[in-house]
Amino acid sequence: MASKRKTDPVPEKSHGYEFFGPPGVFVISFFLPVLCYAFTFLCNDISGCPAPSLLHPSTLDFEQLKKEVGWPGFSGLITWNAVLGNFAYYLLSLALYAFLPAEEPEGTELRTGGRLNYRFNAWGSGIFILVILAAGTFVEGAEFRVWTFISENYIGLLTTNILTSYALATYVYILSFTVQHPKDPNLRELAQGGHSGNMLYDWFIGRELNPRITLPIFGEVDIKTWAEIRPGMLGWVILDLAFIMQQYRNFGKVTDSIILVTFAQTFYVFDCYYMEPAMLTTIDIISDGFGLMLAFGDLVWVPFTYSLQARYLATYPVELGIRGLVPIFAVQAVGYYIFRSVNNEKNRFRTNPDDPRVKHLKFIETASGSKLLITGWWGTARHINYLGDWFMSWSYVLPTAAAGYVIRNAATHPLDATSKDAVFFQNTYQKYVVPGEAKGWGMFVTYFFMVYFAVLLLHRERRDEEKCRRKYGKDWERYCELVPYRIVPYVY
Repeated sequence: MASKRKTDPVPEKSHGYEFFGPPGVFVISFFLPVLCYAFTFLCNDISGCPAPSLLHPSTLDFEQLKKEVGWPGFSGLITWNAVLGNFAYYLLSLALYAFLPAEEPEGTELRTGGRLNYRFNAWGSGIFILVILAAGTFVEGAEFRVWTFISENYIGLLTTNILTSYALATYVYILSFTVQHPKDPNLRELAQGGHSGNMLYDWFIGRELNPRITLPIFGEVDIKTWAEIRPGMLGWVILDLAFIMQQYRNFGKVTDSIILVTFAQTFYVFDCYYMEPAMLTTIDIISDGFGLMLAFGDLVWVPFTYSLQARYLATYPVELGIRGLVPIFAVQAVGYYIFRSVNNEKNRFRTNPDDPRVKHLKFIETASGSKLLITGWWGTARHINYLGDWFMSWSYVLPTAAAGYVIRNAATHPLDATSKDAVFFQNTYQKYVVPGEAKGWGMFVTYFFMVYFAVLLLHRERRDEEKCRRKYGKDWERYCELVPYRIVPYVY
């Protein structure tokens, strides 16, 4: 008699709560969307960054604040235009994923045995979309419909992606209950940390490790890897480019600061696309389930918060000059050199330890058969890769300088209008932007990325340490003695 199929497998005991458990994930799940809206409304192109009323909290009037931020009411947070435009973008991304030529490597071995095949062509997909955007810009300039659509529907696009991330997290959570135990014939697995039994926590952290869906026309899609670097990361670049065009429409020029920010971030994204197969050795793919944590991070947090600097510069243009460009570019170059050198060393050693570029490196072998490098980059700190990432984050925020501005009318503020810092909007009746009393306060928005990224990397480092300690046991303790520093050699 055939055994009855089980639909609620528990292959291994979940290894404990992260993010302070259900209360923590509740706050993250429902506070971060509010934070995204706060950045959008409180740093705006209507009254200033931050909104002027926030500079005088003792006399704060919420009705006045709503006027200053252009509050559209809850019904105005989403529009059909934004929904349809976002759907078209996702549809194009899926089509390119399915039909462009692709590399199809195998992933790492699963706990239950076997390896999944993946489909990687993000580089070609990204180039294809950017070529379309470049052609449209060549013909229509800054008025190309894609650029104006983004500016006109920015809030609606943000809301649409928030709702999409919630829906996707809910779908994969429900889907996870069809994983078969003890070994699914389609190589599906539950994530070790994602089946705690608490619905909210598992929905957030991700219950299934590698959820996939088979769609008509498009075929099988690996949801996690598709969401990880396609719509959101390329969306980050597209938003940056849209803000360049918005700056040009506002002021009739494009500044070096916004070009530097966009170049650095685009380079980072396409470096990720070029090295796409290396994603298969990251913690996101190997051990994290796919839930709201990754869905919201991929589809909302990355494009809409990582592009804050370009959005700011679209309304307050900053001219860096050669003396500003050189040191910021140097920070970017050093950060990228560390980031890429470290990751190349790891990937080469994992794929071919006899590669002449890594053959000389020393390592210790663990009881499980894994090899841990104790010389080279990985001999200087156990998570040295995060240092390069953080350096690069500095180069994204520094071009905004001492951020903060107010938007005024020359008729009511004639003295400020004559200031050398005043920048007039093109084709607008004496409307201009000036630092004024907001100078420095806008840094809470534009420098948020650098602070957040430091917290993120420290949290990731702690997660990595815990996972490695469980996996390698006493071998990890020995490794820590040989490589005592975590991220910054001789400091931390």
